[in-house]
Amino acid sequence: MRGDSGAPTEPTAPTPAPDLKALGDKLVGRWKISGESVGETTYEWMDGGFFLIQRGHVARPEATYDFIQIIGYDRTPGNEPGDEITGRLYTSGGDTLTYICEAGERTLTIWFGEKGSPSFYRGEFSEDGGTIAGAWHWPSGGYEETMTRQKPQAT
Repeated sequence: MRGDSGAPTEPTAPTPAPDLKALGDKLVGRWKISGESVGETTYEWMDGGFFLIQRGHVARPEATYDFIQIIGYDRTPGNEPGDEITGRLYTSGGDTLTYICEAGERTLTIWFGEKGSPSFYRGEFSEDGGTIAGAWHWPSGGYEETMTRQKPQAT
């Protein structure tokens, strides 16, 4: 590559997306899940800041499972990132689920599959960011849950 002066320039290294960073800043930590789904989950940054890693365990009347999810923008080498924050969730039951995530100032919306899907989660962060209360909705039902941020253990 050559700059305006004709001198060689270094390619620009990709940087993490600001909206993903904002979402991560809201989620990173350990959370207790209560309501019609109970368990615990954690969010942490993968080195580099391009992906969030979510790990957890939940129990609902129909199933209990462990899961891990990778959240970020899809990007193949040499290309620009995709247009949406995606999540790929893998369960101990062998399922792979795909999500689209969108966060507002105090809201979190997660669509199962593609954006606009009839199966989605909508939650609201408390003013202090310590809880997220919301519900999963789908054509044949859904359930409510609350996530409460856990304080780090004293050492």
